Amino acid sequence: MDQVTRFETISDYNSFNNNETLHPLVSVIDFSKADPREGSRMYFGFYTIILKDVKCGDLLYGKHTYDYQEGTLVFFAPGQVAGVNSNGETFQPKGYGLAFHPDLIHGSSLGRHIQEYTFFGYQSSEALHLSDKERKIVLDYFSKVTYELQHAIDKHSKRLIVSNIELFLNYCVRFYDRQFITRDHAHKGILERFETLLNDYFQSEKLKSIGLPSVSYCAGELNLSANYFGDLVRKETGRSAQEYIQSKVIDIAKERIFDRTRSVSQIAYELGFKYPQHFTRLFRQRVGHSPSEYRALN
Repeated sequence: MDQVTRFETISDYNSFNNNETLHPLVSVIDFSKADPREGSRMYFGFYTIILKDVKCGDLLYGKHTYDYQEGTLVFFAPGQVAGVNSNGETFQPKGYGLAFHPDLIHGSSLGRHIQEYTFFGYQSSEALHLSDKERKIVLDYFSKVTYELQHAIDKHSKRLIVSNIELFLNYCVRFYDRQFITRDHAHKGILERFETLLNDYFQSEKLKSIGLPSVSYCAGELNLSANYFGDLVRKETGRSAQEYIQSKVIDIAKERIFDRTRSVSQIAYELGFKYPQHFTRLFRQRVGHSPSEYRALN
């Protein structure tokens, strides 16, 4: 499983799965046409979305292994490595995939907004679990793209293909919002762990040695991708994860400001700020007064 099969082009991936290449920059893949195979790790040089319809082992994402259930969508951005660990057993792939190269969307609305589809940065454990109705919508958009690929290429082809991919991704945003709601109990547990993580962090020596906790650090400690974690916090609290952390910092700072034996600069360093003026700027933004003014008012 250490060897990685690289797919730099859509044509390479089509050949691997015994699918015809109808367009050099985009393809809808029917995995049932692929030969039976053992699990392997793969590098994707393009955007890849996989709808899995068979149990074939655990999905590998980077160096981590996750349970990969049937009826799920997983999203990969260019440059990511993923695969399936079938424990040496041969399996017949099933399901469908949509693959499109970044060159397809350059200059389009989708190209300008592709970074907003943050689920391309989620871990595979944060896959989108579809209802039956949602699965039909996914397959409908795959079918629309396939129709355009099989249609004689004309001046409308690229725009229609890209528009259908963008609409499909917008539906995925809605489906993820639904998943955040239906998994509300699990997400509440993550927020509680996040709060505990921050409390422990601010009571430790990490503030002095590492500095303020970053969003990526907190996400890593909670075994989540930074994108998924950030989206979860925003949907649950209405604030970004960074704003949540800053709010915690300000709450602690307010308490310490009452200790007049500490200077504002000392408090700033204790809270992990490298430069006191950065602390003063943040405090003024969040409170409306500088730390010194707040101390004098209270």
